[in-house]
Formats: sequence, structure tokens, C-alpha cells
Amino acid sequence: MEDQILEWAKELQSIAQAGLYYGKDVYDQERYQRVREIAAQMLSMRADLPMDKVVEVFCSDICYQTPKVDTRAAIFRDGKILLVRENDGFWSIPGGWCEYNLAPADNAVKEAREEAGVDISVKKLIAVHDKDKHNPRPYLFGVIKIFYLCELIGGEFVPNIETSESGFFGLDELPPLSEEKCNEEQVRMCFEACSSENWVVQFD
Repeated sequence: MEDQILEWAKELQSIAQAGLYYGKDVYDQERYQRVREIAAQMLSMRADLPMDKVVEVFCSDICYQTPKVDTRAAIFRDGKILLVRENDGFWSIPGGWCEYNLAPADNAVKEAREEAGVDISVKKLIAVHDKDKHNPRPYLFGVIKIFYLCELIGGEFVPNIETSESGFFGLDELPPLSEEKCNEEQVRMCFEACSSENWVVQFD
């Protein structure tokens, strides 16, 4: 039931945001603004967050609401995948939010350099996932996750503000994963894509 409340809040916010952008009638504008406030109140109660923080994150966007894009770079060496240790102690495939001025594949290259200190080239699209269908912890907005198979060119890890360590891991020796970023199913998928000559892109 709690998850359903979150989904209702997200849907109401999306409807209100579109209405505020496209609506012309002043009375409709007031109604859409009130719908947005109700959605924020629902989220504040559901997530136990202060209302001003919810409004800042949840109700600050304009225009038509679209999903955010997250890219992940699956990089292999000697049959093992490169993972980075996040600040919370859990590990993930290097990646992050797609910059507004970068193509998704270019963003994967950027994130690999920033988080893992490595230079890569993108070779193949592995999958396009709807985060809510694969990963825990529903996000405030829709998230599309794009996984790429990449070739390691060079470089070495340097501690940074996002990650504290990196390493190559076999499928049978994976460390604790940051599952909202990549879970074991998705890591296994990357291994399968790496070993397949005729990989078929997965998508939702």
C-alpha cells in the first residue's frame, strides 16, 4: 500500500506539472498547483521528509515530465567486470545521470573516467531498462537505465568524491552491490553480453 501511495503521488505530480505548463485558464492553473501540493504532501508523509525539501526536489521542474536517463559502462578484463565502490560502501558498475549536453554513450565514457579513472570506448548496447521493473527503492521520477558493453583502453583508479575504490570481479566473487544502481541480475546480464557473439539487446 505504501508503494502505491508513492506511485499515486508521482502520477499526480506529473499530471499537475503538465497542466501548469500547458494550461492557459487561470482557474485551471490554481487547480493544478493544488494537485501538485497534494502530491508533495503525500510524498512528505510517505517518505518522512520535510515539506520544503520535497518541494525543492519533487516540484521544481517545469515543462512536460519525462524520465531521467542513467548510463552504465560494463568494462571487462580477463573475464572480470570492473566495479566501483560508492561512498555508502556498496559497489556498482560505473555510471550515473546523463548530462543534458551528452549523448548516452558519451556519458558512459565520461562516468567511467570520473568514477573509475579509466578510458574506454563503447562497443555495444546491452540493455535499456525501466528502473522500477528491475531495481529497488522507487525513485521520485521515472528512470531509464542504459547498459553499454565497453572496451578498456587505459587509465587507473584515483579516489574521488563519488567512489573510494575499484576492482575487477568474477561473477562468483561479486561484492555487496548497490542494487538501486545495478543488481546481480543486471551484472549477470553484462557477463552474458560480453561472452555472446550475437547478443540481442534487452529492453522494457
